[in-house]
Amino acid sequence: MASNDCDLIAKVIHLNPVIAPQTSAIAMAALVFTGSFAVWTMVSVIGLQIQQEMSLSDTQFGLLVASPLLTGALLRLPMGMLAERWVSRDLILALLVFISLPLLAFSYASEFWHYLLLGLLIGAAGSLFSVGVYFVSSRSSHHNQGLNLGIFGAGNIGAAVTNLVVPMIILAYGWRAVPDIFAYAMLILALLFWMLTTSDGDQHSQRKHRLTFKRQLQPLLDGRVWRFGLYYLFTFGGFIALALWLPGYFMNHYSLAIQDASFLTLTFTLTAALSRVLGGWFADQFGARRVNWGVLWVSLGCLFFLSYPPTSMTVHGTHGDLSFVIAMPLWLFTVLVLVLAVALGLGMSSVLRVAYDYYPDRMGTVIGLVGMLGALGGFGLLIAFGLMADFIGVRSACFMLLYGLAITCMCVMYYGISQENRRTRLQEAIRNNFLKDDSLYKDN
Repeated sequence: MASNDCDLIAKVIHLNPVIAPQTSAIAMAALVFTGSFAVWTMVSVIGLQIQQEMSLSDTQFGLLVASPLLTGALLRLPMGMLAERWVSRDLILALLVFISLPLLAFSYASEFWHYLLLGLLIGAAGSLFSVGVYFVSSRSSHHNQGLNLGIFGAGNIGAAVTNLVVPMIILAYGWRAVPDIFAYAMLILALLFWMLTTSDGDQHSQRKHRLTFKRQLQPLLDGRVWRFGLYYLFTFGGFIALALWLPGYFMNHYSLAIQDASFLTLTFTLTAALSRVLGGWFADQFGARRVNWGVLWVSLGCLFFLSYPPTSMTVHGTHGDLSFVIAMPLWLFTVLVLVLAVALGLGMSSVLRVAYDYYPDRMGTVIGLVGMLGALGGFGLLIAFGLMADFIGVRSACFMLLYGLAITCMCVMYYGISQENRRTRLQEAIRNNFLKDDSLYKDN
């Protein structure tokens, strides 16, 4: 019986020689992205210890935390362009080894500028997203692009790993042990990635030598790419901004302890990250554009109720005044936030899939720009959350801003689709001597 089973497995592998290498490549890419995302957000956790140790001001602390995050965002476009010229697997290995160097040096830093400089170098971990998307896309067939990119994108769970693991390391060994442990983890991931993946797989590697810098920049002149960047700014940027904003919101608005606020934020992070897998599958099965529309409608509904601040109302009745207090209870707020997390997770993957539908040969450059806009937008939204809360004086102003951004995305998407349909009809009419549809004369 065991011999027959072995023969059957051997036949399956023989008939499907690419299944095992492809599965290994996708799994390792997701694992590597998880590790890099954990490193990318590491300073935001250990920065609290550094602030206490060095008596940093709030401005200095903000610069320290923002340095790796902004560097990772800005490097996404150039790293995506490099992925189209070099072997993406080799580029990922080089990034993993490079990231380990400033991590090892971080525990020996003693001056603020040391931490700032090393934080900027550590931020290169965030740029692995662009290279990883190209790596995964070039090793996936057309029909399962969304699913595989969703599995890779679920590496956002690395932020949750940081929030769970780093405090335990700090309690056991002190904060200076954290970057050392993360550095060794990067080197181990590099070794595993080298062992379990191959250089073969870049579907367009034969075109790399003909790819000029001018041709690489050509997709960036297409307004469609910038529209995709706007959608990713809302989905990924909204996810990042809320992940950093929600702990304080829970504590200030609902008077929760930091442990409870962190736990509820952790559920938001995990839900959004894991939903990326489902979003990729939905995009493959039902079309990325349909998923994008559904994401925006669901987000709009959630954000409408989340935006409504606690309100006291007095009605002057015939028998006296009647007072009402309208406020969202914690359980309902949490449910709406988790539904929003699912929508954002679905949206992050569907944007990657729709980008592949239009630019299958240029995923490095296109996703580099889209990812850069999403990451930069996330931290821009975080700053805007604080400014709006101070200006309006309402804590739910952050959801009002996201509500307005969702409406903007819907208007831009509707306009973009309308323009595409118009061009398609015009081209079809020209091919048919303008005889197919008389209404085209009225439209043009």
